[in-house]
Amino acid sequence: MSSQLDLAVRSLEGEEILPAGTMLSDSLLATIAATGGRHRWEHQVLLGHGTVRRDLARAVRVGSYATVFGSEEEYRDLEHVMGQCRLPEPCLRGLDWFRANDGYTYRHILMVFALSCLLVRRLGHSDPKAAAAAVAGPLHDFGKLCVPLATLVKRTALTRAERRQLDQHTLAGYVLLCHYAGDREDFTARVARDHHERRDRSGYPRGIALTDQLVEIVAVCDVYDALVSPRPYRSNAFDNRSAIEELTAMAEDGRIGRDAVQLLVAMNRKDHPPPERCLVSLEKRGHEPDGNLYGVFSDTDGDGR
Repeated sequence: MSSQLDLAVRSLEGEEILPAGTMLSDSLLATIAATGGRHRWEHQVLLGHGTVRRDLARAVRVGSYATVFGSEEEYRDLEHVMGQCRLPEPCLRGLDWFRANDGYTYRHILMVFALSCLLVRRLGHSDPKAAAAAVAGPLHDFGKLCVPLATLVKRTALTRAERRQLDQHTLAGYVLLCHYAGDREDFTARVARDHHERRDRSGYPRGIALTDQLVEIVAVCDVYDALVSPRPYRSNAFDNRSAIEELTAMAEDGRIGRDAVQLLVAMNRKDHPPPERCLVSLEKRGHEPDGNLYGVFSDTDGDGR
């Protein structure tokens, strides 16, 4: 897998940070980070921005999430943790853009943020890195700002070229967040780059072995919410059992670890038992929703690939 940009990386204002065709390197990223580091972006509390607090509070009470996030008291405790997340002003403007133009992605990034915070807490992480993992939640798909909007919201099958554009959100997000953080080693930027990598090297964009459990937590939350939530490319979401079965199969195949999956199973039970008491069944009883176009390509691709 390559670290070459197939899409230009641009800010919301249209400033080109890197052109299409650029091969990413440590020295280039250090320059990008240093350029961004000269700005003094104002940081604001995420939950105090716009309608984020209200939008999250509504979303966590829909479908299986009503069980996962527990009682109002439990959610308020989690909200206190999420309230510590502060983001640079350009990132908050990016969230505003998603809310106005791509409601699917907006809701998804908020839910991955909340779910990542929940799993990080329940898995016992209390060090600063754990907090960084939770903060990474609302920005893991930030690079989709560089993907053509028509591709993001397309309701029919993507062409292979459009799919390659969509996959580029990982590298685009990495570049943007290195720039806004002023640090090419920024954890949030690395999550944006690596949340589609897998333990068995079957992921993208680089095909590396994912070894960081904190990044993997975000990856698991990303898959789960993508399955149980509405998406442009299918009329219905996966039922909750099918989503859990899909994650269980990924763990069984060695693509992801079992810890986060087992915890997610526990959180889907009303009494939230300890994860070690939950057996993760390999039996397949769920079903994929009708009309799911994920992984289905249009035959009108102009480049023949």
